Amino acid sequence: MKDDLIPIGEIARRTGLAVSAIRYYEQRGLIVAERTSGNQRRFRRADIRRLSFIMIAQRLGLGLTEIEAELALLPKGRAPTVLDWQPVTRSLRRAIDLKIGLLNRARGKLDDCIGCGCLSLQKCQMVNRGDMAGAAGPGPRFVLG
Repeated sequence: MKDDLIPIGEIARRTGLAVSAIRYYEQRGLIVAERTSGNQRRFRRADIRRLSFIMIAQRLGLGLTEIEAELALLPKGRAPTVLDWQPVTRSLRRAIDLKIGLLNRARGKLDDCIGCGCLSLQKCQMVNRGDMAGAAGPGPRFVLG
C-alpha cells in the first residue's frame, strides 16, 4: 500500500542511519526500495524493523553475511509478521547466549589467570601445569574452547 511507503530521509531519521548506509543495505539486498515516477526511493515502514535488526546484530558482532542469511528467512514483498520474525529472533537469541557465555568465560579467566600477575607459563602450576594447554593446540584454549 502506498501510504505505507516512506522516503529515504524519513527512514534515515527514524533509524539514525546515514542515507549512504541505507543505500548500501539496499545494494546488499537487505532492504528493497520501490521507486516513484520521479525515480525516488520509497521504503516500507516495516524496513525500519529490518534496519533496526541489522544495527543490533552488528553491535552484537554478527557480520553482514550472517545478517543476510537471517533476513533471507523473511518474506519478500510484504511486511513480516510476528510469526515470520520468530525464527530470526530465536537464532539471534542463540547467538546472544553464545556471546554471553564467551564473555563470562573471558571475564573469569581475566581475573583468574591474566589478573594473577605472574604472566608466566613456567610459574603457573595452578591452571596450566606443565603447559598442557600448549600441547592441545594454539590459541586461548581456556576461553575459546
